Amino acid sequence: MNPAPNLFLIGPMGAGKTSIGRRLAQQLGMNFIDLDLEFEKRTGASIALTFEIEGEAGFRGREHDLLGELVRQRGIVLSTGGGAVLDPCNRTLLRENGFVVWLDTDVDTQLGRLHADRQRPLLQGTDRREKLLDMAKLRNPLYAETADLRISASGSGNSAAMARHVGAQIARSWHYLETEPSHD
Repeated sequence: MNPAPNLFLIGPMGAGKTSIGRRLAQQLGMNFIDLDLEFEKRTGASIALTFEIEGEAGFRGREHDLLGELVRQRGIVLSTGGGAVLDPCNRTLLRENGFVVWLDTDVDTQLGRLHADRQRPLLQGTDRREKLLDMAKLRNPLYAETADLRISASGSGNSAAMARHVGAQIARSWHYLETEPSHD
């Protein structure tokens, strides 16, 4: 068992981090936070608009600051954006403050889940498959480096069934640490 005060979900867009994370938090009696939604709530701007005005570098800097604040909470299930692992400092923050689960999925599943989504700045353009393959090539080693546990989130199952499956996998590897150990 790997005790930690938080559960963090990482993985590519379309892996189900938000829908599974909400259900996991409910099952575990923990608070759920979606990093991207929290970003938009606090800034009052969509991620797409932030990308348009500040570029990816501007967005990533703001994302890092918010992640640094949120991971210090206790008793949360946090769903990160797919690119949060690009920053080495973010990977460290995640590893040091919670149990990290990589919800892995294949490109065909991503394409199916994201077919109607036109809001994601990194998917703008014509060849979504190629963009997703390029992101996977870059990000998968970073997800692997960061994660305590890798779980396949591919397939067409509904989010409730997937959350039960993920919850069962997590229960074998993670123990919710309610308080920080003393450092006497």
